[in-house]
Amino acid sequence: MPDDAASHDRPADDGRPRSAEWDQWRRHVDLDDYDARWERMAEAGQNPHGEADLVMGFGPSSALDAGCGTGRVAVELARRGVEAVGVDLDADLLARARTKAPGLVWVHADLAELDLDRRFDVVVAAGNVIGFVAADRRAAAVGACAAHLEPGGRLVAGFQLRAGWPTLEAYDGWCAAAGLVLESRYDTWDRRPLGPAPDYAVSVHRRASG
Repeated sequence: MPDDAASHDRPADDGRPRSAEWDQWRRHVDLDDYDARWERMAEAGQNPHGEADLVMGFGPSSALDAGCGTGRVAVELARRGVEAVGVDLDADLLARARTKAPGLVWVHADLAELDLDRRFDVVVAAGNVIGFVAADRRAAAVGACAAHLEPGGRLVAGFQLRAGWPTLEAYDGWCAAAGLVLESRYDTWDRRPLGPAPDYAVSVHRRASG
């Protein structure tokens, strides 16, 4: 799922549970412009791949892009030699991801019910994924992400801290219930230290090695 932004593309109603905020985002975001946003960043000399940079710091051979949206993070990780798999609840976004990288595995699934029968070195949930999950399914989504980690693997998630969205305390609690321990937390994907009153946080939780 993507970062907060503002299609006139309406999401297909396939009966899967969605949050009201996610439906609102999809009704108002132009997907062509959303994808072009990252190209504009690169053209302006900015780095559009902070998420992949942080993930690569863990030296993964495999990664699950949870809530992959149109595939930006998974595609970049694959370009860097990581076996990347993308999963998203939105079939329209996945169709765009498949067009970009037809050789990658793209899975249409609800994170709260995800069961790929395999594990990864890293599961990354970028772009406010956890906040966009329906409130009553967030704990299950975090648990499912954790269940797809190899021993010693890491769940890396970034999301805004705003009214109605998970607090860091709640998110840490879901991670702990899933057997994960907080390893580090940052203000941005480029590892800037968390300030005293953050409005965004990137959290790294680790699964026990044993």
